[in-house]
Amino acid sequence: MPGNPDPDNLFQRARLCLVSRDPEAKCRLAEKLASDWQAGRLRVQAIELDDVPEAGRPACPELVHPRRLARRSLASEAGRLALIHALAHIEFNAINLACDAVFRFRDMPHDYYSDWIRVAAEEAAHFQLLRARLRDADADYGDLPAHNGLWDMAARTAADPLLRMAMVPRMLEARGLDVTPGMIVRLQEAGDSET
Repeated sequence: MPGNPDPDNLFQRARLCLVSRDPEAKCRLAEKLASDWQAGRLRVQAIELDDVPEAGRPACPELVHPRRLARRSLASEAGRLALIHALAHIEFNAINLACDAVFRFRDMPHDYYSDWIRVAAEEAAHFQLLRARLRDADADYGDLPAHNGLWDMAARTAADPLLRMAMVPRMLEARGLDVTPGMIVRLQEAGDSET
């Protein structure tokens, strides 16, 4: 991005969060983006773009095709950890998706930005909760492989905000919500009500 970043520019702040590779820093940046937006400290001002960046992520987890991910029973601790890790990865990607939705699509209504900024902060909170569960079991985010399906779809819908909203939150993320009640029941049956 040409010149020095403007710390009060909404798009530059969303980009900063989007490209951050460190999970803890990304969460802090998402939370700060939301608090500064709510306090009215950020301007929606056009910026010259040299590119739309790839989403930042740590070196691990290794990204593999979904078919290469091991299926594990939730009756085992390893299976529950694999599920928690997969959910943490989804939440990490969701931070990127929300920041990308703000950064990439300009000339959107104020409420559009408010909603996606709030989503970025909420996804950061979800990621932190899931990462804490992993750490409770002496594991961490990045210990297991993951797939990149959500971000792949974001890349395929990058040119059209209507297509993006239809395919990512309205289809892919909605599918995740559809399976959540069943996951909750299976975790409770496995004796893991805390997760």
